[in-house]
Amino acid sequence: MFDSICTFPLSSDLLAQAVHPHFPLIALGLASGHVQLLRLPALPPNSNPTSKAQSRSTNGLSTVETAWRTRRHKGSCRSLAFTTDGAHLSSAGTDGVVKVATIEYGQVIGKIAVPHSNGRPDSPTLLHALSPQTLLLATDSSALHIYDLRDHATFQDIRPQQTHNPHDDYISSLTPLAPSESSTSGYSRQWLSTGSSTLAVTDVRKGVVFQSEDLGEELLSGTVLGEKLIVGGEKGALRVWEGGIKGLTEGTEKRTTLQKDESLDVMCPISPGEDWIAVGLGDGSVRFVQVGGKGACAVEGVKHDEVEGVVTLAIEPEGRMISGGGSIVKIWERKSTDDMDDEKEEEQVDEPDDLKDDQADGVESDQSQGESSEEERRPKRKKRKRNKGKDRGGSNHIMAFKGMD
Repeated sequence: MFDSICTFPLSSDLLAQAVHPHFPLIALGLASGHVQLLRLPALPPNSNPTSKAQSRSTNGLSTVETAWRTRRHKGSCRSLAFTTDGAHLSSAGTDGVVKVATIEYGQVIGKIAVPHSNGRPDSPTLLHALSPQTLLLATDSSALHIYDLRDHATFQDIRPQQTHNPHDDYISSLTPLAPSESSTSGYSRQWLSTGSSTLAVTDVRKGVVFQSEDLGEELLSGTVLGEKLIVGGEKGALRVWEGGIKGLTEGTEKRTTLQKDESLDVMCPISPGEDWIAVGLGDGSVRFVQVGGKGACAVEGVKHDEVEGVVTLAIEPEGRMISGGGSIVKIWERKSTDDMDDEKEEEQVDEPDDLKDDQADGVESDQSQGESSEEERRPKRKKRKRNKGKDRGGSNHIMAFKGMD
């Protein structure tokens, strides 16, 4: 479903990622405290991402560039969120500060101090801009703070308007639900969250409106496809509830095991209007899953890394998938219809009779000999330790796309 077209190295391990709501811009938060904004090449106007002829840029924009990079936090950067209009980027770090910056130059225009828990610092875990005036902040202590930004243009002495505790442990994922039919703003007022072994639905006005019973495993990720609520856990099970909140209350759960005992760390919808999601696993793979009326069906997957798990996953506005984990980010392009047709044809090609006879006589073809030699020449991959990446320096990285020069 996707082909890798670029691997972008980072100076330390990736902890957070956010995609711009309108443009091909990717924000990255690193364990070193750095925040980095990448600019992807724009696709040609009116291009069809499923057409081989148009899927790769032909106007010279064939590189991924670092728009800016800065040491934003004294500790690690744990979460990032663009505002709904895309004008600002918020970052949250283990230094207990949320910083709001412009996307053009990364200049900080405001700071929010993360509230303490029982008199002690409480590190943030997730940020989410629910609407132009509402910012959600989750912390290690399971607190979920709701900020109303309308009267705080300078962010001075801003305090949470509300605080809830929908889970017993830290919140692992936040996903907005679709706006109600009566909504006049077009923005959601409710969101699905996972934490510990429960899931919950919280309303910006009413507070926690639903909390599940203990589901028997740690829940790590979640997403929404229309009226389908989808959650992934530490044991490889993908859980689907039909009918939105009503489905949760009625307990109409459908469960599919993607990979036994392998954590489903992150997930996202692939495209609006489609019933496909991408799921990032702890073994470094990304699985593509079709979520239909009868449950979920995983059909194929790709490999982000052989050692590190997938910790971030998103689809940017022009349809490319961005996966992150360890000290690399990979950019994936949707396979063209021509590519998929070629793969089907290759699978259907039978071996010539003379080749079959040669192999029966113990004679290897030139092609198989070449493949064997290539395997012998290929160096063995060294495993690297997590969180040990050294700063490779340089603030203006440029990385070429494969097949786009």
